[in-house]
Amino acid sequence: MPILRIEQPHDDAMLEDWRSVHNTVIPTGPLSLDDVRERSHRNHLEIAYLGDAVVGCSTVRPPTGEDATATVIARVLPAHRGQGYGTRLFTRGMDRAREMGAAVVETVVLASNSAGLRFAEAQGFVEVERYVLPGDTVAYVTLRVP
Repeated sequence: MPILRIEQPHDDAMLEDWRSVHNTVIPTGPLSLDDVRERSHRNHLEIAYLGDAVVGCSTVRPPTGEDATATVIARVLPAHRGQGYGTRLFTRGMDRAREMGAAVVETVVLASNSAGLRFAEAQGFVEVERYVLPGDTVAYVTLRVP
């Protein structure tokens, strides 16, 4: 049985795997490889593999603001949900946010992703904001651990 492997992308092939997951889970906000390269310099990105198969990715945005708020986002491809991979990615992301000095943690989920919203709520997050980016039609939901 393949073992889940989670690591930081260290080359363009891994960044492309991360991008593929992001663009599948967030179809309203597709990123280019250049976008992902830029994000990898300011955020902590990880990619999850089951054997050689990509199953998910995560982003930790470093703490900002007076309240030292970090953002932790875990994304799992639909075919791999419900198997604990999101929990593993999310737990690693929460640990990383704390290591970075986060006092407050938020997550962001596409409003149309009902499974993602349920997952965030099951982790103790509560909705604090909904917003639609210019040119988009589907809202993003910001949730925070109270």
